[in-house]
Amino acid sequence: MPLAIVLVAALLLVAAIAGGPRWRAWRRQAWASRPFPAAWRHILRRRVPLYRLLPADLQQQLRRRILVFLAEKPFLGCAGLEVTDEMRVTIAAHACLLRLNRGGALFPELKQILVYPGAFLVDRVHASPGGVLREERRALAGESWQQGQVILSWQDVLDGARLPDDGHNVVLHEFAHQLDQESGAANGAPRLASRAAHARWADVMSREFASLQARIRARDAARARAQAEWSWLGPSPEAPPPPEPVDLISDYGATNEAEFFAVVTEVFFEQAGALALRHPALFALLADYYAVDPRTWHAPLH
Repeated sequence: MPLAIVLVAALLLVAAIAGGPRWRAWRRQAWASRPFPAAWRHILRRRVPLYRLLPADLQQQLRRRILVFLAEKPFLGCAGLEVTDEMRVTIAAHACLLRLNRGGALFPELKQILVYPGAFLVDRVHASPGGVLREERRALAGESWQQGQVILSWQDVLDGARLPDDGHNVVLHEFAHQLDQESGAANGAPRLASRAAHARWADVMSREFASLQARIRARDAARARAQAEWSWLGPSPEAPPPPEPVDLISDYGATNEAEFFAVVTEVFFEQAGALALRHPALFALLADYYAVDPRTWHAPLH
């Protein structure tokens, strides 16, 4: 056999091995074993309050996942933004919170993260109740695409991270969509281990989603009745106060099943105690899926 053919065959064999699962696992292990830069630790302490709430073992685990995430996932600045380590580490930390205590690759379908300085404009075509299509421009804080992109507003990332207990975090929200999209189009049902797990997920999520929609309808009806009664009484210096919000799950979660999953993910990580108290079945489902119990993260902020 000519030497050239032997060399080509050897190169092909090396390439096949290099592209295989074992090689990728070894490479990720090598990345995870690298020292975590001191400057990145400072970013975590300053920009990721949720990191400061974690017990030491989960902090260490999160740092290892951040190293792998940043080695694998490219970041692109948009609208003139220059992506810095502060941006990359802050976003990666929140994304990797969703993968604590879980094996496998980190967001295997994700190809890149696009970062804008602030809210970005997108054009969408919507159908009116009469069936007429119209184009609508909206300003968004984040978006997740099934094709493997997450788009984020850096200002909204900062705003969402600043308060770790307000139930709003755009990175958690959009990366929950990425988990959802691993099994196809986003429908509120991420990839699960068994048929039984899928059945349980569908049962709990559908009941909670329908319940949220029902509470919103009841609240809106009460608001309409109060407004009608106030109008009937004639001119008055003060309008009746609006009804209180439905609960800790925002109205946006009632948009569809995919948004419900993303919204309750935010609440699970940032308001776990309240979620467990008011929606115990939903909390238990998410605790099983995410393999963590944020109620136990009692370390004081410092």
